[in-house]
Amino acid sequence: MSDDHKSLNQIIDFRKEKLTKLRDAGVEPYPQKYEPTHFSADILGDFDNLEKKDVTIAGRIMSMRKMGKASFFHIQDQQGKIQVFIRRDDVGEDNYANFKLLDMGDFVGVNGYVFKTKMGEISIHANELTVLCKSIRPLPVVKEKEGETFDAFADKEQRYRNRHLDLIVNPEVKDTFVKRAKIIKGLRDHLDNMGFLEVETPALQPLYGGANARPFITHHNALDQQLYLRIADELYLKRLIIGGIDRVYEIAKDFRNEGMDRNHNPEFTMLEFYWAYADFEDNMNLVEDMIRSVAESIGALQLKWGDMDVDLSKPFERLPILDLLKEATGEDLTEATDEQMQSICKANHVDVEDNANYGQMLDALMSELVEPKLVQPTFITDYPKAISPLAKKHRNGNPHLVERFELFIGGAEFANAFTELNDPIDQRERFESQARLAEEGDDEAHPVDENFLEAVECGMPPTGGVGIGVDRLVMLFTENVSIKDVILFPAMRREEQ
Repeated sequence: MSDDHKSLNQIIDFRKEKLTKLRDAGVEPYPQKYEPTHFSADILGDFDNLEKKDVTIAGRIMSMRKMGKASFFHIQDQQGKIQVFIRRDDVGEDNYANFKLLDMGDFVGVNGYVFKTKMGEISIHANELTVLCKSIRPLPVVKEKEGETFDAFADKEQRYRNRHLDLIVNPEVKDTFVKRAKIIKGLRDHLDNMGFLEVETPALQPLYGGANARPFITHHNALDQQLYLRIADELYLKRLIIGGIDRVYEIAKDFRNEGMDRNHNPEFTMLEFYWAYADFEDNMNLVEDMIRSVAESIGALQLKWGDMDVDLSKPFERLPILDLLKEATGEDLTEATDEQMQSICKANHVDVEDNANYGQMLDALMSELVEPKLVQPTFITDYPKAISPLAKKHRNGNPHLVERFELFIGGAEFANAFTELNDPIDQRERFESQARLAEEGDDEAHPVDENFLEAVECGMPPTGGVGIGVDRLVMLFTENVSIKDVILFPAMRREEQ
């Protein structure tokens, strides 16, 4: 056993001894309830009105200066920290002795009056102290002096694995998740105000679909049936369009059994919405208005994302994908064969598998040569049909193109949208084409969904659909460059024991 491990066990044993002493003194260290009247921020922000007034607050002890007959400590609640002054003569000898048994990390309730110390710090002079929770395990040690933090709990992997500790000792982290909640509410409000209906669709599905991705597979014992965690909400939401709900959306967890990096987590949050009688142009306008509106509501129109300056206040640019790729490669890729695509990838130093298909190679060229340059908000439009199995053929008459857009900001994709395919004959042909790709080894190809095809055969009105990555949007608006910083409990590799 290491010295560090021994030391931790000794600390835990020592705290358990203090717990026993508190109980022996008649103190219940885990009471059922406490009723604060104020938060720390209320007191700090309204000192002029609260000076010398009685207040009751509760929180976790974050620092202590124990002295003979009087001590100072700071407690942290959900709105911040405030100093408490406690004196033996005010609380009594027994209660002060019990206070001496407390440690950093313990929860206490304090009743007392508000005052300002000789050093000018707004504080609470305790008349009564109540133990609310005795902590057994110590917190990471974080030292502060004159507003500067030392020995911060900064190891990112440990912070992600122990988000409770991260929130305790790095309380500013909470601001990201408060802002996340406001962002999601803003998206919801925008769609609600336009008459969209929020719904819930199955996370466990008999057949995955709505995207090109590798699913998670599970087994339902009672049904004795293989099921999939959804990779998208799309096909269920479009069934609701078919059923007569003309404006519908869902904010949901999706799951994709793929790699992880700073932009991808296997479990993530998506907003998908479908709008009957609208097309991808209508939805481009909606998405631009919605993103700008939400950004404005939280003061995030001008952002610093990594080393990039992003401005959401200006009109979003709109550019066809094949025009951008022609500019990047010098080649027209509209009707390129797989062999030609391999040569173009090689000439541009873009690595692809020997058996990669047209869509995979086009995506690789886009990722390497174009996307990193798309810093300001840009809609990329008019995608090849080969990589868009659920989008309608382009009205411009080009048989190789569909009505689709993707939104890129800061070199990353934020939204994917189509004028939805509602021709059941064309839809079946697209699914069958995807099935052939699956037979050739593409494990992200879209399966043939007969139930969905039957629904489309009942008739689906012209429809525009959009999917927006909520986590990535939160990353942008909070200026975080890793998805792990905007998900409370991101997926992590199991720690070696």
